[in-house]
Formats: sequence, structure tokens, C-alpha cells
Amino acid sequence: MSTVYKWSGKAQNGDIVKGEITAKSDQEVKAYLRKQKIIPKSVSKKPASLFTSFGGSVKDKDLVIFTRQFSTMIGAGLPLVQALEILSQQTENKAFAKIIGEIKNDVEGGSTFADALKKHPKVFSDLYSNMVAAGEAGGILDTILVRLATYIEKAQNLKRKVKGAMVYPSVVITVAILVIVIIMVFVVPTFGKMFETLGGSLPLPTQIIIDASDFLGGKGGLTVLAGIVAMVVFIMQFKKTERGRKVIDSTILKLPIVGILFKKVAVAKFTRTLGTLISSGVPILDGLNITAKTAGNKVVEESVLSVRKGVSEGKTIAEPLSEAKVFPPMVTQMIAVGESTGALDSMLEKIADFYDDEVDIAVSNLTSMIEPVLMVFLGGTIGFIVVAMYLPIFKLITLVK
Repeated sequence: MSTVYKWSGKAQNGDIVKGEITAKSDQEVKAYLRKQKIIPKSVSKKPASLFTSFGGSVKDKDLVIFTRQFSTMIGAGLPLVQALEILSQQTENKAFAKIIGEIKNDVEGGSTFADALKKHPKVFSDLYSNMVAAGEAGGILDTILVRLATYIEKAQNLKRKVKGAMVYPSVVITVAILVIVIIMVFVVPTFGKMFETLGGSLPLPTQIIIDASDFLGGKGGLTVLAGIVAMVVFIMQFKKTERGRKVIDSTILKLPIVGILFKKVAVAKFTRTLGTLISSGVPILDGLNITAKTAGNKVVEESVLSVRKGVSEGKTIAEPLSEAKVFPPMVTQMIAVGESTGALDSMLEKIADFYDDEVDIAVSNLTSMIEPVLMVFLGGTIGFIVVAMYLPIFKLITLVK
């Protein structure tokens, strides 16, 4: 996990210089300082402040606005430092404004723009900084920034689609469970007391509901709640391990309906990311490495890394990619055509656009399939409880007659 470190050191001219940097360890900070020809004197973790803890995060929307505005300024001929100065003053997000100010100071001090961005990995990903480095080297920084803004917007839309697909069933299931629990804990016991005064044996469905209500209303309810919390905590901790991530991500991809959606999302993200990197001039091996890191799924990550290994051994991308079960044959065949014609970047963009549309269709299909299932579950469960509660009353009416 990355942390903000405060450092001080001695520059080549003998001056004492100070600053802050985001890194994974103090050793990483010292290595960076030596690379900049600064002799480290002290490196310490910066204490967390209330400002950074609350409302200090940089959102994708902030990053898109910054990237587009910065691209316009560079394209209009404004010097890099001046453009950063303007953006640091007009950015509404104070935490982001501070970061932009630090980047401006680093660039003013002689660092490249890409190196200055790499000091803030929580805000600017490897993909972002590597594309900027390629843009600086090729003299097309404004074009690269436009591509970056477009990429972030499309990635954001993809994420929003998946969240939208998951939110609806989650809300319906939560409401259904709450309604059932309220009925079982507060409504059924009233019927239970009434049936006790009548005496006699109860029908089996009624007895099952009353026993379940007694269980949930007593210590059993707390046991169930504690079990659910323990299971959630276990899954969260398990997912933090390498094996846990692989097991959970693999299970998600194998699920009957949801798995198809996540496979399409994985293909769209892989092709969009790799296509954007290659078209921006990032070397293919670096591009595959960055694509693997940003995959968001351990199974996909390992598949991309195996592709990278194959490419480093002289193979094409399509050869090892066809061995990975995550990617459909159509994708590997189109990539093979793109490689053979020398238009891999445009082919990857076409595949990404196609799978973006496929994700839209999968989301609408998922919603239309899950909706009746949830309605049947909710209606069936509540219907069973209501019928079970009225069975003794029907029996009583029959006896009275």
C-alpha cells in the first residue's frame, strides 16, 4: 500500500532540499532520490490529517476534466509549468489542486512531466504516466492527453454499467429480506400467541413458520446475524490473499448469468487499455504489463501476463491469447488479423467498441432475467407465510360450521 513520505536531502550543488512523495516504502523513496542525484538525509511517513481523510480523494471526473483542460492548453502553445499553475489554481478539489501544485514544482525543478506524475500513483496510474512519457518522447503530449481523457470516460461508463447491473438486484434482495424478517419477528408472533389460546395441533406449514419466527426472534437471530458478518469478513480477508483473489475471481467468471457479463467486461477493458497504450507509442511488453495490472480480475491478469511472456519469447499476441479460456475465439482471430496487417491498435479499438455494446445488451438481459426471478422469490416467500398463518383460521371456521 502506498504512503505519503516527507523527505529531505542534499542536492548536487550542496543545497538542502525537501519534499513529499507517495511510495510503498522508505527504501523506494531513497532509491528515487538517489536516481535524482539527491543524497537522502531523512525520510519519514507524513502523519494523516483530517483534510486527507475526509473529502480529499480525487475522482475520475476530476481527472478527466484536468486531462482535457491540460490538453487544450498544451495544444494552444502554453508552457507546461504555466498550464499546471493555472489548473492548480482553478481546480475545485483542494486535494487535487495541491497535487497539481507539487507536480508543477517538480517540473520546474527539472523533472519530466511523466516522472512528476509517478510520484502520485494513487491519482495517476501506471497507464497514465506511461502514456504521458510516450507523448513527451514523441512530441504529441496534447494528442495523448485527449486519448487518455477519452479512455478514462469510457472506462468510467463501463464501470457504471456493471454497478447499475448489480445495484438493482442487490436492492430488491435486501428489501425482500428486510420485509420477510419484519414479518417473521413482529407479525408472526402475534398470530402465534392467538393460536396458543385456541389449543390443538397446528398445520405443518404454520408450525414451520412459527418455529422459524421463534428462532429469529430469540438468540437464533443474533446467531444468524453473527454468522453472516463472520462470513463477509472471512471473504474480504480471503480476497486480500493471492489464492483468495484467484478463487473468488475464477468463481465470478463461472457464474451462470453474471459470469458472462464479467467476461465481456474483461474483454472490453483488456482491448481498450492495450489498444490505447499501443496507439500512444507505449512498447508492447510495457503495455501488456500495465494491462495486466489494471485488469481487475486475477484470472484475466494471469492470462495477460502469460501472453506477455509468450510475446517476450517471440510469439504473436494471438498465439498465447488463444490458450487463455477467458477470451473468445473471435477476439483472438481479430487480434491475429490486426497483427498480420499492422493495424493492431485500431483492431483492438473495434473489439472494445463491439464488447461495450455487448455489455449493454448483457446488462439489459441480466435485469430482465433477474427481475421475474426476484419477484417470484419475494411473492412466493411472503405468500407462503400468509397462507401458513391463515390455515389454522380456515380450519377453525370449518370446525365451527
